[in-house]
Amino acid sequence: MDLLPAANALAPLAGIAAPQRPARDYHARVMQILAVTNIKGGVGKTTTAVNLAYLAAASARRTTLWDLDPQGASTHLLRGEPGIQASAKKLVKGKLDLSELIARTGYAGLDLLPADLSYRDFDIHMSERKHRTGQLLKMSAPLRELCDTLVLDCPPGMSLLSENVLRAADAIIVPVLPSPLSLRMLEQLYEFAAQSGWTDRCILPFFSMVDRRKSLHEETIASTRARFPDILLTEVPYWSEIERMTVRRAPLPAFAPRSPAAQVYANLWAEIAARLPPP
Repeated sequence: MDLLPAANALAPLAGIAAPQRPARDYHARVMQILAVTNIKGGVGKTTTAVNLAYLAAASARRTTLWDLDPQGASTHLLRGEPGIQASAKKLVKGKLDLSELIARTGYAGLDLLPADLSYRDFDIHMSERKHRTGQLLKMSAPLRELCDTLVLDCPPGMSLLSENVLRAADAIIVPVLPSPLSLRMLEQLYEFAAQSGWTDRCILPFFSMVDRRKSLHEETIASTRARFPDILLTEVPYWSEIERMTVRRAPLPAFAPRSPAAQVYANLWAEIAARLPPP
């Protein structure tokens, strides 16, 4: 299997100071946290999170996917059920342990923390705590002994939960549509990280839902790569084969492992794994 080579670390945007990662209470953990996020919705976050989590597990990493989006798309794709006992309030207050909510997926090495409607209130409960931006990292601490990789499927938007994700994540994986507006959202993510003091983050954007037949996509990709040459090399096309995941309710590499689309995600995972900071 030919895999695309990894590029160098992503260069900071012009005008944004070089980041310094603040000390984290749980930095000693072996588990790595990978967040799949974008301010904008409809960019392929869920398909990315599910496929990367599956591939991480297939590479002998004990992996858990935490579906943080109350809509529960990742939970649905992995045939999970909403967290019956889950409660954003109890999790934030430490009255409920994340390890109690883990569900099996049927795929070796891959577990699921299902979504719950109460997650829409994470911001409210986090805002009531003394260390508001460290709550997600604190909640995830019990998983350190259970998994090597925690993949976060994050809801769109900028919020207190987003700040928690930026603080907790070892790598932030950003699907980006090849359009000017979507690229503006990427710039806002960098700006948000800089303003929060968390600019030394391993931010890994890649182009998603690419249609090279469209001149706008061609032009946007070319201009973006000229400006930011270290954006991930792998591009995920806008293919019906990928959309079929919602029908099959399974990771693409699981039901079509030799397909061109599965190869694309294998390339993406290889690039990301090569960029990850040491645990």
